Amino acid sequence: MNPLLRRNLLHVPAGAVVAVGLLSGCGSSLTSEVVDLASMADRTLALSQSDVDVFEGLDEPGSHRVTVTFSSAAGGSCTELREGVTATFNGLPMTLERGGVDGTAGRDVCVPTRAYYDFDPNIWEREPTEDARIVLQDGTHTITLVTKGGKAKRFFSFQGPGSEDRLTRGQPYAFRWMPEGEVPGPITATLLRAGGLATATVPTTQDEGTVNFSLLQTTPVAVHLLTLSGTAPGTVLECTGVAGCSAAVFHSEERVVNVQ
Repeated sequence: MNPLLRRNLLHVPAGAVVAVGLLSGCGSSLTSEVVDLASMADRTLALSQSDVDVFEGLDEPGSHRVTVTFSSAAGGSCTELREGVTATFNGLPMTLERGGVDGTAGRDVCVPTRAYYDFDPNIWEREPTEDARIVLQDGTHTITLVTKGGKAKRFFSFQGPGSEDRLTRGQPYAFRWMPEGEVPGPITATLLRAGGLATATVPTTQDEGTVNFSLLQTTPVAVHLLTLSGTAPGTVLECTGVAGCSAAVFHSEERVVNVQ
């Protein structure tokens, strides 16, 4: 089998917000304080969207996921959200993780409260862009976070001329982050040669949402896996019920290219 058919590990750039919740150490012999949603009003809420397209293979959990995560409680306490809270993404149910103490890692850690929604990239690709509306509520409180154009499939659009699957060494190429209007931080490009083990970083420049590069003359003539990735800040249109909100979208995609 062509080695390019093997799945690559996902390299998330430093500083990027990712959709997988991290465990924060809180010491040992912890106990959780059970709280209702109103008690979370002094927290901040961070939305992170992961949109990772691989050339072939099964998506890993979280590859296409929208996650909202609450900041930690003040004073170092560990809180667990009381049962009965609902979370929705544009009216569809999200999976809610109430947080609290988890001892399965061999020591007590405090798991943050979060909710996530796994989307189907094939469906989103066919549907029009919409704002993303996250609502968490119980009998005591309602929290709302809305981001502009949050429900959209991200991708890199080849900006010809030439062919996007046949790249010539020394020739300039450009790919634009889509949808229009979003400007990601540094877009990275890497190449992995068929049968190779080491990934090479391609030098790039960037103009707004467009990444530009030319393959070095030393690039082997062969089939390669080109990976483009970047993180774009989200635009928060509405944030109610918490102290503050933020949003970011990470997108990465793999393409098979013939280098000549």
